[in-house]
Amino acid sequence: MSGAEPGQLQHLFSASAELRDPAYRWAIAATDEPVDWAYEVWDRAVAGLTDKDNHVRAVSAQLLCNLAKSDPDGRMLRDFELLLQVTRDPRFVTARHCLQNIWKVGLAGPDQLAVLMAGLRTRYTESFGEKNGTLVRFDILVDLATLHAALQDVAIKEAGLAWTDEEPDPKYRKKYLAVWKSA
Repeated sequence: MSGAEPGQLQHLFSASAELRDPAYRWAIAATDEPVDWAYEVWDRAVAGLTDKDNHVRAVSAQLLCNLAKSDPDGRMLRDFELLLQVTRDPRFVTARHCLQNIWKVGLAGPDQLAVLMAGLRTRYTESFGEKNGTLVRFDILVDLATLHAALQDVAIKEAGLAWTDEEPDPKYRKKYLAVWKSA
C-alpha cells in the first residue's frame, strides 16, 4: 500500500488516545505490506521508543517492526538496539507489545535476521534473572516459531529448540516445547 494519509501519520504519536488509536490501527494495517512512506515516520518512531508516554513507546515499537520490510536503506540495522531496548520497558505490557512483534524485523533480509537473532539470544539469556522472565522467554520462542513458519529456515527452529533446552523448570520447558509442535 502506498500513499500515506497525512492526517493518520500526523496523529500516530499523539498523546491523545482518541487521535492516536485510529491512526495506529490504520498504520498497522497499511504496513502489512511494504509502504513507500516509511521514512516519513521512521525518525519520529525511533524517537518515540524513548518517549515518556508508554503508549507512544508501544506504537513506535510496533510500527518500526512492521516498517522493517519497507526499509531499503537498512536503517533497522542502525536502530535495532533501540527497538530491542523496548523489550525491557518498565511497563511490561509495552515490552510485550514490542516482543510480540519484533520477529517481523527478520523478514526484511539476511542482515536484519542476523541482528534479530543475536538480539533475541541476548534478551533470552537476560530474562532468566527477571520478574517476568518465563513470559519473556515464551514470547521470544513464539517469535522464533512464527519466523520459522514464515521463512522455513531450519536454523531458526534449531536455535529455538536449543534455547528451550536451557529452561531449568520442567513445567516451562514443556510449555515452550509446545510452541514447536506445529512448527
